[in-house]
Amino acid sequence: MANEMNITINFDMDGTIADLYANPSWLPMLRAYDPTPYATAKPLLRLCTLARKLNTLQRNGYRIAVISWLSKESTPEYDEAVTATKLAWLAKHLPSVHWDEITIVPYGTPKENFCHTPFDILFDDEERNRMNWAGKAYDVQNILEILGEI
Repeated sequence: MANEMNITINFDMDGTIADLYANPSWLPMLRAYDPTPYATAKPLLRLCTLARKLNTLQRNGYRIAVISWLSKESTPEYDEAVTATKLAWLAKHLPSVHWDEITIVPYGTPKENFCHTPFDILFDDEERNRMNWAGKAYDVQNILEILGEI
């Protein structure tokens, strides 16, 4: 089915497609301004399958995007390092996906600010982001199955 409404499918990264929290030292490392946990995060789902589904949806007119927060512990230099690390993670793990938009914003920025239509979709592990989203929002369960139904 073609997307006539320019619907965007948005993904959070940390805890949604990247397992930042599996590293037992993730929080002390972030507090020490070390971006390593972002770089070494393992995928939370089969990314080759995700890439195929996203590329198909994109060919059908859907926009594909990332909305991710920077670290709560922050300096301008660390924000730059985290941004570069997240972009590198996406390039490494989802090289065939040509994102329409990648938005990496300060921790706590309302993600609903990036919802452009009431049909936009968000996948996010944070309940508050899903509750405030003006479109359709899903947690991290069954991402591939939900994408298959779009």
